[in-house]
Amino acid sequence: MSSSASGVVNGLVNGGISFWYADEGLPQVREPLAGDTSADVVIVGGGYTGLWTAYYLKKAAPSLRVTVLEQRFCGYGASGRNGGWLYNGVAGRDRYAKLHGHDAAVRLQRAMNDTVGEVVRVVAEEGFDAGVHQGGVLEVARTPAQLARLRDFHAHELSYGERDRELYGARETAERVRVAGAVGSSWTPHGARVHPVKLVKGIAAAVAALGVEIHESTPVTEILPGRAVTPYGTVRAPYVLRCTEGFTAALKGERRTWLPMNSSMIATEPLTEEQWAAVGWEGREALGDMAHAYMYAQRTADGRIALGGRGVPYRFGSRTDNDGRTRLETAAALREILVGFFPALAGVRVAHAWSGVLGVPRDWCATVTLDRDTGIGWAGGYVGSGVATANLAARTLRDLVRLDSGEDGRTDLTDLPWVGHKVRRWEPEPLRWLGVRGMYATYRAADRRETEHHAAGSSRLARVADRVAGRH
Repeated sequence: MSSSASGVVNGLVNGGISFWYADEGLPQVREPLAGDTSADVVIVGGGYTGLWTAYYLKKAAPSLRVTVLEQRFCGYGASGRNGGWLYNGVAGRDRYAKLHGHDAAVRLQRAMNDTVGEVVRVVAEEGFDAGVHQGGVLEVARTPAQLARLRDFHAHELSYGERDRELYGARETAERVRVAGAVGSSWTPHGARVHPVKLVKGIAAAVAALGVEIHESTPVTEILPGRAVTPYGTVRAPYVLRCTEGFTAALKGERRTWLPMNSSMIATEPLTEEQWAAVGWEGREALGDMAHAYMYAQRTADGRIALGGRGVPYRFGSRTDNDGRTRLETAAALREILVGFFPALAGVRVAHAWSGVLGVPRDWCATVTLDRDTGIGWAGGYVGSGVATANLAARTLRDLVRLDSGEDGRTDLTDLPWVGHKVRRWEPEPLRWLGVRGMYATYRAADRRETEHHAAGSSRLARVADRVAGRH
């Protein structure tokens, strides 16, 4: 058995939803819906998007009757399994610029920059611990091709108004985090590390305290104008908001709307002081790279490294997992990335591995929409950047509902270019499965070729995969 594999297998906890739940504990599940009822707004999905939407609606209009329906418990999906990156990434920004103009995309980017601070503000105001450390986001390059992409990426971010972003060489990068072979990096202050489960539990508690009805263990089987249908009864409301992200495909009529992309993570055992001295990372930045099949990582509040990547990216028929289990070979591959970044951690043990799904639209663009004719609204398709994006989407949904109900006029948020964005549906099976699996196999092959040949430019394979994905 290789050292990488043994470092994964020995003592590994696999699944159990996520390390974050093993660390924080599973919540006490709230009562399911008890029968037919009514509300002013019914929200389907108890993750970040649904809970933030309920929070902001009740803050804006305390008399509103708001009901949240969640099929398992709040934070069961991506909100309780993600990498804890609260950052300013915008899914689909370049496409919005093409459709609506550069200035519109700049407004969306500025709103995302501000969203990081908004989440930190609410956490402090509500007085709960979410493991927040606002150290920004550092994205590193480790090959000549990655360095070329990094410089292009950095210049691109500046073109969208991010004037406080900084570009570092090898020495300056090592002063922040000692990543083996790092030749450069780009850092933005618009990012923070969070404990995903502490965040979602804190929001849920704040929402409940505001008087929102939260019903868990209540799967919604169908969303129709004016009502959300469950096995336990129907909730009737003028507004029905779908906030189901990676689980959207399970709803009737939505199988090809958003693809449930799988992402996997590992968390190490707590590192020793000597190991942290070898790694650095005193700023506790969220850490990523410029590979095509990229990784994302954080230094946790209890001194571990949590690191993620795509693993097996998609299950045939848009299926989702039950308990977060991931393949051992995926955990071993993530550990190889960890040790490749930090060779001093060759002996470190992986304590936990897990996986979850995120929502991917066919054009990789997040969206917020309210259909005024039906009262049905939705938000999602965050493509992996949902910790912050869900907050901005929720505030936008709040404004759309208030605008439609005549309580307020248009706002800066309702004029953002992602509002009302339409996209075609994903291909039927088996084309969907073949395309996604082939896309990520091609990205990984592109990364291997760039590493082996030290090419100065991106592999042509990656451009092929981009076209298949619909990213460009």
